Amino acid sequence: MGNYQRNNTIPQKNIKERKAYLVGGGIASLSAAFYLLRDGHMDGKNITIFEELNIEGGAMDGAGNAETGYIIRGGREMEEHYECTWDLFADIPSLENPGYSILDEFKELNDNDPNISKCRLIHNCGEKKNSDSMELSPTNVKRITELFLATEDALGNTTVEQFFDQSFFETNFWSFWRSMFAFETWHGVVEMKRYMHRFIHLLPGFNKMKGLIFPKYNQYDSFILPLCKYLKDNNVQFAYGTQVVDLDIDIKDKEKTVTGIHIIHDNKKEIINVEPTDIVMVTNGSMTECSEYADNKTVPKLRKDLGGVWNLWKNISEKDPAFGKPEVFCGDVERSKWESFTITCKDSKLVDKIRELSGNEPHSGKTVTGGVITITDSNWLLSITGNRQPHFPDQPDDVIVLWAYGLLLDKEGNYIKKKMTECTSEELLKELLYHLGLEKDIPEILKTDKVISAMMPYITAQFMPRVKGDRPDVVPEGSQNLAFLGQFAEIPGDCVFTVEYSIRSAIMATYKVLNLNKKVPEIHPSQYDIRVIANAVKALNSGRPLPAETIIKKLLKDTSIEGII
Repeated sequence: MGNYQRNNTIPQKNIKERKAYLVGGGIASLSAAFYLLRDGHMDGKNITIFEELNIEGGAMDGAGNAETGYIIRGGREMEEHYECTWDLFADIPSLENPGYSILDEFKELNDNDPNISKCRLIHNCGEKKNSDSMELSPTNVKRITELFLATEDALGNTTVEQFFDQSFFETNFWSFWRSMFAFETWHGVVEMKRYMHRFIHLLPGFNKMKGLIFPKYNQYDSFILPLCKYLKDNNVQFAYGTQVVDLDIDIKDKEKTVTGIHIIHDNKKEIINVEPTDIVMVTNGSMTECSEYADNKTVPKLRKDLGGVWNLWKNISEKDPAFGKPEVFCGDVERSKWESFTITCKDSKLVDKIRELSGNEPHSGKTVTGGVITITDSNWLLSITGNRQPHFPDQPDDVIVLWAYGLLLDKEGNYIKKKMTECTSEELLKELLYHLGLEKDIPEILKTDKVISAMMPYITAQFMPRVKGDRPDVVPEGSQNLAFLGQFAEIPGDCVFTVEYSIRSAIMATYKVLNLNKKVPEIHPSQYDIRVIANAVKALNSGRPLPAETIIKKLLKDTSIEGII
């Protein structure tokens, strides 16, 4: 998007009197509040965010302490072409560096400490596995190309395992892909296609995670805390401990207008009247709904109830087909769940092993593992990562915080002869230590390390096979004052399971509902750049000569496009 499109919007008539109600306290609603302020020129006191919990942030969490253990359910792999994300955080002041924005400090940090993984895969109890090659055969590459060229309508609800043959799933490429993005074989291949288009420029560094950028701290302290401070400083209202259970929607002909919001607060039911000029934005669905936690000695419960967010979407969807089909995403917990665990540790053989594998000093304040290290022969398909330390602002100097997760929860462990879902947090750590070659050191490590596990029944619900219409449009056809936000709203061309997707939905909703004369930042068009495509094909072929490459080079010699391949 060119600078011509970076115009400031003109305040609309009576905008200061209009009200906005945002359902959910995750990054989507927080971003929407920001854009209603900056570009919509609304009065902060007229913007209310309803959050069922007593803390904001949604999936972007980070909590705990060194004594009882820190907890992060997940992390954020980001890149420089998150155009909406950086548009937002360019205007959010840094909490640690007055006069600078979150974007300023983020870019400075990553420019001076670029990410690279020196150990992407391991096997055989802690041995590095060669990851130089993608291990894709010409047939595999051809099939990937066919996916890239296929239309979403043609693919429909085809799964990854239905699209590719078994040889594909035995490659390093699939190990990189599934562990980096948390893909399962039963997920929709349409989402894989979108990722290929969106991040094709990252394929040349895929095996070393080049091009990824990470924050200084965890996602809550790095992004949510400064954003919430900005919103609260601008008088945005936060209604914590408030569950939205339904909306009253007046549907006449093709027009759909929210007239009321049903909430429960302090165990009391209430209906908030909504005027036609008011705005209602709903985060429909949640990846982290019904999360359960456990400490060293306990097992996290796998919940199969829908929870408040999914029930809300279910109630809304029953009013009109344009509001989507939540059951497509929340109807099979066994295929949308996985489990992560956070390890709070002091110097030990575990930290020594991370130092050995990564080639970096964990206490340096710089990049440690450079992304996940995946254990390819783990029955649970475990991965572990150590981000920059300290990972929390209050983290003591002698403490290291590591994060791990498993994708195949229903298989028996290699060391702990149980399913992952049946294990205590301590048993999860034991299995990990075994795969790191630290079996004999387990008793000593367990004396000091604290582990908190998180079971998330809907964490990959957004990847479930779907077709057009299963997700509602950000602003459904005929909607007068209702918009949907987050991972389960339809945004053509962009990728779910990213911060960018949620923030983009917020911008789209704000600009369309308020009819603003401002363009949403474009999705980075790397998929249309012939140079990027050529480099991606080279990467997929792991250095093998491309078909007719020698002939093409001769034909292009001394031409203006000689350097393309």
